[in-house]
Formats: sequence, C-alpha cells, structure tokens
Amino acid sequence: MLIDSHCHLDFEALSADLDGVLARAEAAGVTGMVTISTRVDNFSTYAALAERFANVWCSVGTHPHNADQELHIQTEDLVRLSAHERCVAIGEAGLDYFYDNAPRDAQATGLRRHIAAARITNLPLIIHSRQADEDMAAILEEEAGQGAFPFVLHCFTAGMELAQRALALGGYISFSGIVTFKNAQEIQEVARIVPADRYLVETDAPYLAPIPHRGQSNEPSFVRHTAEKVAEIRGLSLEQVGRETTANFGRLFAKTGVS
Repeated sequence: MLIDSHCHLDFEALSADLDGVLARAEAAGVTGMVTISTRVDNFSTYAALAERFANVWCSVGTHPHNADQELHIQTEDLVRLSAHERCVAIGEAGLDYFYDNAPRDAQATGLRRHIAAARITNLPLIIHSRQADEDMAAILEEEAGQGAFPFVLHCFTAGMELAQRALALGGYISFSGIVTFKNAQEIQEVARIVPADRYLVETDAPYLAPIPHRGQSNEPSFVRHTAEKVAEIRGLSLEQVGRETTANFGRLFAKTGVS
C-alpha cells in the first residue's frame, strides 16, 4: 500500500483524465493522494476534487512562485479554510531561489504566515524549498523557537545539512521521482539515512516523472517507482517501504485517519 503525499490533480495534464489517473493509481497499489494547493484563491477547486473522490485529500496554501500575488492571504484565512473536512494540510509554501518568480521578501512573509497556521491548527505544513537551504533552515529554526509545528520538506532536492536541521526540528522529508535519477547521489544519501519514521514518497505530478517514465507527464501511479528506488537504497522490500511511508503519512497527516 502506497500513498502519494503530493500531487496536483487540478493541473490539466491530470484533470483531463481524472478517472483514468485514479484507476491506474489503484492498480499500482496507491490507495490515497493529497492534491496540493498552489493558490489559496483557488481553494474551492482543490476542495471539490477531495469531495469527489474518497481517497483524495487537499491542502490550502500559496506556492512561493505566487507569493506576491497572495499577500492579501492572512494566517486567519488559512486557518479558516483548513477547517474543511477534506483539507488535511497547510501549503505548499516556502522559498524558491532557483526561479525567483516572486520577490524573496514576499516568499518569506508567506512562509511565516503558513507556519503560523500550521502551529495553530496542528496540520502539517508542506514546504517547497529550492536552492534556499540556509534561509529555509534559519526560518524553520527561528519559528520553531516560537512554538513547534509539524512540517514536511516536500520533493526534497536540498543538501544533507538542511535535511539534518529539519529532522532535528521534528520534520519529515518526502522523496519524489528525482531520487531515481542517476545524478541524484546526495538526495539518495539522504534517503538512505533518514529515520524510518520520518520519510514519505510523492510524485509532485504532473512534474518530475521517475525513471523509467522520465520526460513523460507524471501521475500518482508512478509513485511506485520512487518507492522501489527508496527500497533499493535502504535495503528494504517495497512492501516494507509501503508500510513505513503509509504509517508516517498517517502520523503526519493525522486528519486523514490513515493508520
């Protein structure tokens, strides 16, 4: 049993064939998935998807690419919307210094508002971090000093230092199809050492399809390939990785009721 902890079912590559996407996921042993918010102003779309399918949940948040476009979204807005019965997480929010599509101060402001919402609701914060390791670690440590909050570094692409600092704060790390790429040795090393009770798998579909589907449109069924690679790296069976990641998902995303 596997769960895709991060996908984007509202994106056209998936939304055009939702019934097929979910049927292929079920056939691959993927029993649930979280469709992730990139704009709070579009929350009704995510909520509708989660209401339509029993094995789909959603989040509420603003992607760092859109941070300057949603500075009107306050912590209380996130808290209010997260009360929806099918909303199980805050985010994705974070820092992206690779594309820098939004001013960095707007990204940081948005991230801190999302952290506050996660602290208030005790829902996990889904964090996007790309080429911003030091600033991300500093913000997480500073905010943790004001009160703990649950979080996961999704689609982990950072270095060992950020992984260790996040783990020290009680965070989780989620691996995407990138872990299957030949040039991903540092990410594979993080996948090898992360504690058994702190890792997840995801697709970030429709992006980042794992080998052997690299270059294609990604979908939740492909999370199996990521889990197989993580199993190989950790010297475990696919079944064991499925048990561990599902248990970890249920613990972090407790509102889903997964155990």
